[in-house]
Amino acid sequence: MKFRTILTIICLTVATLSMAQRRQLQEARVMLKSDNEKEYVKAEKLMTDLLKKDSANRENPKIYNMWLQAVEKQYGQLNVQMYKKEKVDTVRLFTLTRQLFAIGETLDSLDMRPDKKGRVNPEYRKDNAQRLMTYRPNLFYGGTFYLRKNELQTAYDFFELYMDCARQPLFSDHDLMNTDGRMGEAAYWATYCGYRMNDPVLTLRHAELARRDTAKLEHTLQFAAESWRQLKDTKKYVELLEEGFGLYPRSAYFFPRLMDHYAAKGNYEKALAFADEALKADSTSTLFLLAKSTMLLNLGRYAQCLDYSERLIALDEQAAEGYYNAGTACVNIAQRMDSRKHKKQIRKMYEKALPYMETYRRLAPQETMKWADALYRIYFNLNMGKQFDEIDGILKGR
Repeated sequence: MKFRTILTIICLTVATLSMAQRRQLQEARVMLKSDNEKEYVKAEKLMTDLLKKDSANRENPKIYNMWLQAVEKQYGQLNVQMYKKEKVDTVRLFTLTRQLFAIGETLDSLDMRPDKKGRVNPEYRKDNAQRLMTYRPNLFYGGTFYLRKNELQTAYDFFELYMDCARQPLFSDHDLMNTDGRMGEAAYWATYCGYRMNDPVLTLRHAELARRDTAKLEHTLQFAAESWRQLKDTKKYVELLEEGFGLYPRSAYFFPRLMDHYAAKGNYEKALAFADEALKADSTSTLFLLAKSTMLLNLGRYAQCLDYSERLIALDEQAAEGYYNAGTACVNIAQRMDSRKHKKQIRKMYEKALPYMETYRRLAPQETMKWADALYRIYFNLNMGKQFDEIDGILKGR
């Protein structure tokens, strides 16, 4: 077959395909002028069929623009139903919203391609962006809708799509990162969803932006700290604990974990410093008083430990660990004294330790390992034979 004949066949084939494409675009255009949702669905199918039949069609922005209009018409019908307070398929409404943005962003990428001379002359961008901006709030509401349904991954995807608009060149004229006051809230809910899904990577992805939602900052810092802990990044975990404590010293999350971290490291001075800062925020907090009492005990500052333990007990008569710290401090003070020079003082300290440790035993009977050894020393030094024999039996039997 001659080259010219082959070329003619190719040109005829291309012309035929082009005519078919134009015909289907025209058919879709007519369908979209109707007031029938079924016609809009048909118009959409015509466009998606074009995209499936020929990969070259995927480079044609006109097809995507018509597809966008077909989906937009379906979305509009649902909006009319909502306005009339008719029953609406909410899932479909949000699915169409998501679809509008997927198509619109694809259309924009085609629209912004340079021509053979390297020139960019967008035909659709301005109108496309303006239309989609009116639908964008429904990406946020879609996230809250699926969050209420506890479909966390779908909710996360909607919040992320909402935020991603700021990154899309399509919306560059709107400067969404600096003009949209809801970005921080969307980031917070995405962070919350990631945390609820126990996915530290998803939790941290938008945690920095979530800080803009200052009303929920305490929770954001908590979610981020837990995520770094899961990822075994102790440095960032502790940094967030310290930041969170600085902002929210009364929080039930940050302070106890800081105490646990520094106590586990044996850095009692650092832990004590945080306890002091906490007491500046609330001098009557039993949690903070217990923390200071415990750190003073660990540091061997027994007289101070006894003082803060007594303050704690005065505020809460059921504070078991306060009694333990007080009793232990008294025993340790007695043991530090020279038994040859201070017999009376030693006995007084054991007598002072006695009610504290017996009360601790009553409040925490399961903590045998803690009170039994202390009471053994107390009963021995106070010559309390009956009580000593009982404790001796407990220690031998454990």
